[in-house]
Amino acid sequence: MINKLAIVGLGLIGGSLARALKKKGCVAEIIGTGRREASLIKAQELGVIDRWTLDLGEAVAQADVVVIATPTLIAEKVLADLKPHMRRSLIVTDVASVKGSLVDAARRIFGEVPPQFVPGHPIAGSEQSGVEASREDLYVNHRVILTPAQGTDTDALAVIRNMWANTGAEVLEMAVDEHDRVLAATSHLPHVLAYALVDALASNGSAEEIFKFAAGGFRDFTRIASSDPVMWHDIVRANRDAVLSSMDDFSTRLAELRAAIESDDSAEILDTFTRAKSARDEYFLSQYQVTTKE
Repeated sequence: MINKLAIVGLGLIGGSLARALKKKGCVAEIIGTGRREASLIKAQELGVIDRWTLDLGEAVAQADVVVIATPTLIAEKVLADLKPHMRRSLIVTDVASVKGSLVDAARRIFGEVPPQFVPGHPIAGSEQSGVEASREDLYVNHRVILTPAQGTDTDALAVIRNMWANTGAEVLEMAVDEHDRVLAATSHLPHVLAYALVDALASNGSAEEIFKFAAGGFRDFTRIASSDPVMWHDIVRANRDAVLSSMDDFSTRLAELRAAIESDDSAEILDTFTRAKSARDEYFLSQYQVTTKE
């Protein structure tokens, strides 16, 4: 049971966390804070939070846990703003998609990674944004990755692990570098590709005709290009090295496939498509089996 929970940033992620915890009944009071008063007012009207304030110090003064639910680069500034209000009993966590840059920022700001800071990343979301899009089941059967440091307080880690478990999520732990490398390949790169494809087609002289006849596959693949551009701008900047590495690996494979198509290498084209289908089917079948057993 968390007595007072402060959430910095009431958008889809922070709002959905608040809704899930309220439904579970495992938090006594949720205090919202952030820069946009309208969002905080809306969050209270929707019953997502119990009260709100624009003053970060006031929000965390009596809080047991504070969740930084802002875009990656803004989260670094929030950590700096939290410094005067930090106390040993205040547990701090976040939802940023990149962990390395935030952990480095914590080290610069505090001189070390505070033992009560538990970096986290829920692997869930939507192309929609804002507290109006929040929902209580967003994290059910999704993963939340925690990346504790060597000196992270075990009690603080347990509190954050239990908090996310109460949303219906599967909670895992990973090293910071591994997290950023894996997410660059499985999340950040797909978003870059979706944005790039839509932008390329939209710049085409016959863009209207192309989009008019777009089939389901195009809509499915490019759905994530409707995600918040500012958030993803911050993510690719914060995780630049890992994203560039993933882009280079993909570019190499795409060039090989292009060469196969250009030379009409039927065997290589078919092998590539077959390997991809097999890998995807095997992974998602195993995921489906785990989910249905649970």
